Amino acid sequence: MVPDLTLGGSGDLVLQVTHYLTRLNLLKSESSSFDLAVQSAVKEFQQSRGLTVTGVVDAITLRALDEARWKLGDRVLTLSQPLMRGDDVAALQSQLSEMGFNCGRVDGIFGEECELAVMEFQKSVGVKVDGRCGPATIMSMLRLKKIVSGGAPMQLRDAAVRAERGPALAGKVIVIDPSESESIFDLSQRLEGRLVALGVNVYLTRTLSSFPTEARRIDLSNAANADLVISLHQDSYENESAQGVATYYYGSDSHGVHSIVGERFATLSQREICARTDLLNCRIHAKTWDLLRLTKSPTVRIELGYQTNPGDYRRVCDPEFRETVVEALMVAIQRLYLSAENDAKTGTLRISDLRRAGLRK
Repeated sequence: MVPDLTLGGSGDLVLQVTHYLTRLNLLKSESSSFDLAVQSAVKEFQQSRGLTVTGVVDAITLRALDEARWKLGDRVLTLSQPLMRGDDVAALQSQLSEMGFNCGRVDGIFGEECELAVMEFQKSVGVKVDGRCGPATIMSMLRLKKIVSGGAPMQLRDAAVRAERGPALAGKVIVIDPSESESIFDLSQRLEGRLVALGVNVYLTRTLSSFPTEARRIDLSNAANADLVISLHQDSYENESAQGVATYYYGSDSHGVHSIVGERFATLSQREICARTDLLNCRIHAKTWDLLRLTKSPTVRIELGYQTNPGDYRRVCDPEFRETVVEALMVAIQRLYLSAENDAKTGTLRISDLRRAGLRK
């Protein structure tokens, strides 16, 4: 386990970090000392990659720095163990997707779907079909890119799948991922009960006494083949004045991609919660956190107030408040699958309205 690198640190690992930052034009020169200039560059990098901006190089930031150093053509991309990761993979996935080849989510990880998409592309342009993205494949891609433009097929497919499954909740699979907070776990169980009553197949990523790792929770969500994953948490901060609800979905400006369904549900959840409670609206945000990026299904993380803020903490501890949040989430889930003409204004739908409309069947 690599220790976190922070202001005042030094050594070979700091030198490696500053080498990456210099290559990315975020730092003027390499150094083995973690000074204020390095901290500022790290924060700028974290901001650009959709990571939590701390100025500290933790394991996630270090991995993102390593991925960012690769450009398409720097190396031959192929299916291997461990899986190849990097901006070159993301660039490949983005170009394949734009040309209509289904490589799955643009996540910068060369997996089986990416290999199959490369093989389909190779077959279509008449180069050796081996699933390896080397010079010949890249040159063919660059030539074809000049005459083919596709838009966002992956995003269109996601929206089409959502529409195809219809507005009814019955039969859908939803994974609820509660944090270690007892109040959040209780809220999750309340949400589970409401969803099960409407015929939804619900999976919780933990029990009251079990606390699986994030990697395990991602694996559980992917194995469930979920329609939606909802991760429920409370934030914390050193200053108790920090307050409010924020919702996060998968998106990367550097890769030029975001989850259409994830962003839609993040928007609906944020609006419904804010319309029904007095929590401060801290808006929705695109992030590349592992839970959002590596979970195959549309995934959102909702930070339901700050446990370090007395007012927010008191609200979440109140069972009536949790019931209000459950109703907000239930309506947001249903609105996600409603067509535009059947939708309603934020904060106006009630679960009883959904039952009367027959949308539970």
